[in-house]
Amino acid sequence: MHLSELTHPNQLHGLSVYQLQQIARQIREKHLQTVAASGGHLGPGLGVVELTLALYQTLDLDRDKVTWDVGHQAYPHKLITGRYARFHTLRQKGGIAGYLKRCESKFDHFGAGHASTSISSALGMALARDMQGENYKVVAVIGDGALTGGMALEAINHAGHLPKTNLLVVLNDNEMSISPNVGAIPRYLNKMRLSAPVQFISENLEEQFKHLPFVGESLAPEIGRVKEGMKRLAVPKVGAVFEELGFTYVGPIDGHNLQELITTFQQAHKHPGPVLVHVATTKGKGYEIAEKDQVGYHAQSPFNLATGKAAPSSKPKPPSYSKVFGDTLTKIAENDPRVIGITAAMATGTGLDILQKKLPDQYIDVGIAEQHAVTLAAGLACEGMRPVATIYSTFLQRAFDQIIHDVCIQNLPVFFCIDRAGIVGSDGPTHQGMYDIAYLRCIPNMVLMAPKDEAELQRMIVTGIQHTGPIALRYPRGNGYGAPLMEEGWEPLPIGKGEILRHGDDVLLLGYGSMVYPSMQVAEILSEHGIQATVINARFAKPLDTELILPLAQKIGRVVTLEEGCLPGGFGSAIAEALLDADIAVPLTRIGVPDQLVDHATPDESKADLGLTPPQMAERILKLFSRQPSPVSV
Repeated sequence: MHLSELTHPNQLHGLSVYQLQQIARQIREKHLQTVAASGGHLGPGLGVVELTLALYQTLDLDRDKVTWDVGHQAYPHKLITGRYARFHTLRQKGGIAGYLKRCESKFDHFGAGHASTSISSALGMALARDMQGENYKVVAVIGDGALTGGMALEAINHAGHLPKTNLLVVLNDNEMSISPNVGAIPRYLNKMRLSAPVQFISENLEEQFKHLPFVGESLAPEIGRVKEGMKRLAVPKVGAVFEELGFTYVGPIDGHNLQELITTFQQAHKHPGPVLVHVATTKGKGYEIAEKDQVGYHAQSPFNLATGKAAPSSKPKPPSYSKVFGDTLTKIAENDPRVIGITAAMATGTGLDILQKKLPDQYIDVGIAEQHAVTLAAGLACEGMRPVATIYSTFLQRAFDQIIHDVCIQNLPVFFCIDRAGIVGSDGPTHQGMYDIAYLRCIPNMVLMAPKDEAELQRMIVTGIQHTGPIALRYPRGNGYGAPLMEEGWEPLPIGKGEILRHGDDVLLLGYGSMVYPSMQVAEILSEHGIQATVINARFAKPLDTELILPLAQKIGRVVTLEEGCLPGGFGSAIAEALLDADIAVPLTRIGVPDQLVDHATPDESKADLGLTPPQMAERILKLFSRQPSPVSV
């Protein structure tokens, strides 16, 4: 059978190991060809090809349920569930999503984008099954990196308390999340991977007792208790921790041995209660370049398959915001030992790998544990340190309670650096940085700022470190504008003060962060139509520079806000509230992301769909002028 003929996972039933190996080879070829051409996650899916095929051969996917943690490891799943023909559209507008989506396939049983959710969702499905009197299998596949997340541990704790609830957890242990895993749990798992197998204790013990003189079958009732005692003596070389938590532990087993996987899964399905199968895999399996550089090839932009190198850029680009952040923070930290960079398993993506290499004692990676990261930062701040919690916008959402209770109520100087704020592109709705302005703006003591370019980012980093309370800095994914950077000597910005970039009497454009430069482009287009705009770089969404903004709003009489974030509760809402509170009744137009999910596409495609390109925004403002009477001078 060729992979292209595989449209339903149940077609795997009855195939020989040799046939499955041929399909595994084809999956890797298609996976590599697709990601090399259009970009996407590479290493995670390559590592679980055999695991996926073996698991699905033991399931009836017309009935049984599988949840995949994070979802970027589920490319093989997509290829064998009817999406082969469209797989070349991966992560492209209108194409196959990079993560699981319930609306994309009936086999995507639970949508995923953030880590550590699979066991909780699978346990919910298993409980629903039992409550409804049904009988099907439920499986959660989770990576060892995701297992460091508190939510996964909470789910294990709950599931282990339900001995009559059948649930299979498959631990895909490749010693990696995106970067190498940190913490006691991965270290414990690594001990188990490297230890000599002790499965013979349970497999051979009974047979050996039978051959003892004068014993034979007479000890049969006692053998179970002896076997359990022997397993306890083997701590920590077997999964005693999982056993103590209520799971039946199996493994570790070779994640690339199809026969061993199939046999193990078949046995696991028969065992009552919660079962954990520990599978040791190699991230990037089958592509030597990815196996050797598992961090670099977790995800890739388009690249040459033969060399592994990214396609050359047509022209040099300015440095990314993340790199400017990492370089600047490292230089500041060299002169201030109180500065501590904190990441939640995203060192490379956030630019903190620069700090890690230069000043490892001022760098902390907590693993996939954003809630812990924020409260850890609060503890550091209590003792006079200057913690810099550097977390993607989409992931900081997971620590909302800790931001309020552990940082803002206590008014602690924790500096939140929010990478990937705004539209992020092909990762889709789970990763868009849409909500940070809205969900942080409502918290007392919090200061919010966003730079117009990478040079202003440098000054805001100094501002955040020197501030004596909670403060957050949002900046976008991708490259800057090429603004001249300074090597040192950055000055902090006055809190809550914006700047006027352009003067005009017809309309007031208030740009925030990544929308400041587009605001200037909009002003240029308007000027070609005889409309002169004042453009303000707000810099701060909280506190607003009301001393600057309100008099100009009243004088000019038309206000437009521009932001790259959700409109409900966002920067434009803050301006509307300020105008209302000051009893300034002028027409206000808010431009940003409406109350809808932004699907996977390139950022430029998404902005065009949302009407956020400069020509589109200028056209919208021109239409307002054609409908509205001129403001009456007071």
